[in-house]
Amino acid sequence: MVRRPRLWLVPTILTGLLALLLSLLYMGGVVHPSQDLRHLPIALVNDDRSAPPPGQRANLGAQITAAIGADDAAGKAQWRALTRAQAQDQLDSGKIYGALVVPPRFTDSVAALATQGAERTPTINVLTNPGKGSLGSSLASQITTQAARQASLTIGKQLTASLGAQAGPTTKLLLTDPVRVVTVVGHPIGTHSGLGLTAFYYTLLLVLAGFMGGNVISNGVDTGLGYADNEIGPWHTRRPTVPVDRTQTLLVKMVMTAGITLISSSLVLLACVTILGMDASHIPLLWVYSYCACLAVGLGVQAINAAFGGLGQLVSMFVFIVLGLPSSGATIPLQAVPGFYRFLSHFEPMRQLSDGTRAILYFGARGDAGLGRAWLMIAVGTVLALAFGFAMTRYYDRKGHKRLTPQPA
Repeated sequence: MVRRPRLWLVPTILTGLLALLLSLLYMGGVVHPSQDLRHLPIALVNDDRSAPPPGQRANLGAQITAAIGADDAAGKAQWRALTRAQAQDQLDSGKIYGALVVPPRFTDSVAALATQGAERTPTINVLTNPGKGSLGSSLASQITTQAARQASLTIGKQLTASLGAQAGPTTKLLLTDPVRVVTVVGHPIGTHSGLGLTAFYYTLLLVLAGFMGGNVISNGVDTGLGYADNEIGPWHTRRPTVPVDRTQTLLVKMVMTAGITLISSSLVLLACVTILGMDASHIPLLWVYSYCACLAVGLGVQAINAAFGGLGQLVSMFVFIVLGLPSSGATIPLQAVPGFYRFLSHFEPMRQLSDGTRAILYFGARGDAGLGRAWLMIAVGTVLALAFGFAMTRYYDRKGHKRLTPQPA
């Protein structure tokens, strides 16, 4: 048999294509995030209320923020000129990855460097947002720190030029880079939050539970109704075929999915929060959300299996996992992945679910942090799964496409 080319042809082509597609899709989204980075939202805050320096129309805080805002860092940053309160609100809702803040009396502290009355080193604050993921927060921190360093060098040149011969060697050295950049956490998260990655892994668990549970239930129902063999090691059984149509079979699978998912999603929450100690607030809401998210995936799997038959497991794997992971925006910001993945993120389930999970775990369950959209997409996904699944089975039933399985003796 192994000498027959036809026996090798289909498995060879399919496994080769799968290996190639998986490699391109997974690695294509993570190979060079810095190169793909575009328009990362970062707040730009000027809290400096000092009087302008002599002969100038604006204080240094206004000059710095205006100069930074005009430079988008080669298209990598999307600067948002906000007040301190607005910036904090957007940090708390996950709308920005970080912030650059010019503190109060910044102009006065810089001017004091040219005198003998300097009491403190001028500072510019860089705020991070670890709830948006360690990589996204790090990219924002790199951009803001670089912008602050450039501002410091510019200020140093201006001060050195204004002092002229009055500046001694020590003063010139001090004024080379006179501003200290201080990095602080703008929106803190718990210490048991995996540096902002628990939201991604928790979402992945929900998707895997729905995906694997849906396939296990589908195979179990087919075996129980006599449409598939049950083979465990050397034991093989085949139950008598129950005469039901495809629509009735799908209804049974979806009802079982709704019941069994309640157990599996609860166990995911129990394992992560109670046993492993993952930081989580709003536990009742997280439990309801986990069940609905997992159920939507499970119903989608049942619909795809009903429509595509034996290929359904492969199709659902691509829909929920293969295409979902690189376009989720949970580990690498969507602003740092190629445009293909940003396009997928508009409708891929994992992105919608990860935004909702992140909002519950890190951002106080705020609707504008992604939870509102997540609930909407869960509802849309559930309706689409029911409509698509039953539309396909009713079509097959009307066309007389029965599941041609011989009745065992």
